[in-house]
Amino acid sequence: MGKVPRILSWRNMLVLSLAVNFSLILRILKGTDGGNSSYVVSIWPVVSNSLDRTVYGDSKWPVVSTTASGSSSLSSASCNYNETQEDDDRIINLKLGDPMVYERYWQEMGHMTTMVIAGWQSLSYFSDNNNELCWFLEPELAKEIVRVHKVVGNAVTQDRYIVVGTGSTQLYQAALYALSPHDDSGPINVVSAAPYYCSYPLITDCLKSGLYRWGGDAKTYKEEGPYIELVTSPNNPDGILRESMVNRSEGILIHDLAYYWPQYTPITSIADHDVMLFTASKSTGHAGMRIGWALVKDKETAKKMTEYIELNTIGVSKVSQLRVAKVLKAVSDSCGNETAKSFFEHSYDAMFERWKLLKQASKTSKGFTVPDFASQRCNFLGEVFEPQPAFAWLKCEEGIVDCEKFLREKKNILTKSGKYFGDDLSYVRYGNLNNAMIETFNHLR
Repeated sequence: MGKVPRILSWRNMLVLSLAVNFSLILRILKGTDGGNSSYVVSIWPVVSNSLDRTVYGDSKWPVVSTTASGSSSLSSASCNYNETQEDDDRIINLKLGDPMVYERYWQEMGHMTTMVIAGWQSLSYFSDNNNELCWFLEPELAKEIVRVHKVVGNAVTQDRYIVVGTGSTQLYQAALYALSPHDDSGPINVVSAAPYYCSYPLITDCLKSGLYRWGGDAKTYKEEGPYIELVTSPNNPDGILRESMVNRSEGILIHDLAYYWPQYTPITSIADHDVMLFTASKSTGHAGMRIGWALVKDKETAKKMTEYIELNTIGVSKVSQLRVAKVLKAVSDSCGNETAKSFFEHSYDAMFERWKLLKQASKTSKGFTVPDFASQRCNFLGEVFEPQPAFAWLKCEEGIVDCEKFLREKKNILTKSGKYFGDDLSYVRYGNLNNAMIETFNHLR
């Protein structure tokens, strides 16, 4: 049999492959699709003379561009804007929070939080912690959680059970599962005082559970019988320190203390509640590790929360737990370093500068205001200061009824409307408090 002639060598095929891929990339970038309009979502920052995105600590802001026939990619399922845009202008997206403000600090820490995990490690579902309750909790993480809370003085850890979860979102669902009655009484109502975290209603009702359901604003809740109240303190979106609102004997409380750290608010007391939720994304800025933890007083509640996580994800990533343990150790170690600023001091300074600029901008603006906070002494930092939240809760004045619509249509700025937080349309939440956001605020005057 004759040999097949060798027409194309591997070098020819490589060149051909590169050419095809390059042409496809150009096609995508140009937005061409057989003559039809399309939209491109870019994750790169827009750099202009008026809005400098490259300053210290700023994150990479997503930019959404659409054509007259296209629609944005923002999903209403996560309380984001999901309407068709009317023009091809680029839009500044200030809706979402992403803790990139901490990036510079952790870069400067170098290899302090670097770790090498061998391929044979983390094979088992089970952690070597002799913990019959939360059997997937890494002992090193448990140790560092207890340590950092003792260092900061923001939560009681003695005689508490630690339950680790994939972020505080999973722990919230686990707490609802654990605290709801498992009988024929019907779903228990879950309430929170408005403005509440916009994802609470969505998370509560997403599975249409027969155990619990969203019951609305705790301030106006009147139904009789058992209920679960979410107390977020400091609160997302407005940064206010919260207490329970309904205050009835049949109420069950979950305290979401994700922002109860000294860079956001003065630590005035050691939190001591039945169920307290924390997360690495807010405490240290490591949102991508997806680790949260609950401090639980009642053993049976902690068991049921563990049961939910076992059913939901068969545990929590060991690699992420080990990484967060390493980060928390670095944070606690920095607090004992007398020759350099601690992590919390660095973070406090960054938030202080941003809020100082934001307040200056709001004073010269007639159409927009931000909340006023009372100063308190922080037991950890030893300073008296006002809360300086990670978000800005903005109110439109001068007759602007729908603040989100006004900013979107008149200023090409995407924010989250107050309606998603159970509040008035005159409010919006600005995500990611940084210099880019403050510069846009200056342009609203």
